[in-house]
Amino acid sequence: MKQLSELVRPNIWALKPYSCARDEFKGFKADVFIDANENPYPNGVNRYPDPLQEDVKKVVSPMKGVPVENIFFGNGSDEAIDLPFRIFCRPGVDNVVAIDPTYGMYEVCADVNDVEYRKVPLLDKYDLDVDGLLAACDENTKIIFICSPNNPTGNAFQREKIEQVLTRFQGIVIIDEAYSEFSAQRPFRLDLEKYPNMIVLNTFSKAMGCAGIRLGMAFASTEIIGLFNKVKYPYNVNVLTQQKALEVLGNVTLLQRHISMILEERDTLMQAFVTLPICKEIYPTDANFFLAKVTDADKIYRYLVGRGIVVRNRNRVNLCGECLRITIGTKDENTKLLAALRQYV
Repeated sequence: MKQLSELVRPNIWALKPYSCARDEFKGFKADVFIDANENPYPNGVNRYPDPLQEDVKKVVSPMKGVPVENIFFGNGSDEAIDLPFRIFCRPGVDNVVAIDPTYGMYEVCADVNDVEYRKVPLLDKYDLDVDGLLAACDENTKIIFICSPNNPTGNAFQREKIEQVLTRFQGIVIIDEAYSEFSAQRPFRLDLEKYPNMIVLNTFSKAMGCAGIRLGMAFASTEIIGLFNKVKYPYNVNVLTQQKALEVLGNVTLLQRHISMILEERDTLMQAFVTLPICKEIYPTDANFFLAKVTDADKIYRYLVGRGIVVRNRNRVNLCGECLRITIGTKDENTKLLAALRQYV
């Protein structure tokens, strides 16, 4: 890859980050805090949170197999997606390249940051087009986005193909592994030392069952994590989110049981769904959802909404014509979905 200083926006490289009160006394013990203009009377949230979420990182580190210094926490994965645009991409000059179809927030963040977003369609069977991705790049391409397992297609791409992108591209490669806990493939976050140009995204929203607390993760080299921390807002993850994360992380057995239940239900639901008259094809998945081609996606979607069941209509997404995306629910929810579709005429 190019030197990091060549990829980062010059103003960001030279940026002096805001120094918050909690950073300045690090390394010392204190029990009197009269430095941050807080209300001193305790109510559980009267103090600012740890700006680097050290306690949560210490618990996540062994779970994810990533050292603390290689972890960034953001206000949802959206922050971890947006920050690379602000760090690496000059508005109106640079561009990023991404697979298509994929998670829509990459393009939204590109538009917000005035960065050209170049789409490269997936191949047959939603396979990764390595040569197409690299051909779409030029001297102003700073980032390639790859979501694996991909949303909305559900499939994980062959590691060898992603490795080709990592070794042949001179810029930053962002691999979004939001659904990696549902896949048997080795996660790329375990190979940070091998690929210094790689940023791996993960989230508390999917397998960890914490969509409501809005906590996203990025794993990268210490240098890139340092840039994230330089540009982020000082107290980007609030006290309540950090407390709830620690509470959930305290019961790993329950987390693993829920993942196993979702995988079991995924197999059961897919086997039943493929027998429905409305189903034309189900695509292989490594996520907690599957993509299904149906007879009339718009009509079936409206019918299900009328029955109080909400799925995701992907009919207007590139390469997903007449497709619905079905998230794996509880056994009861999946039973209700199947019952409704068996009554559809």
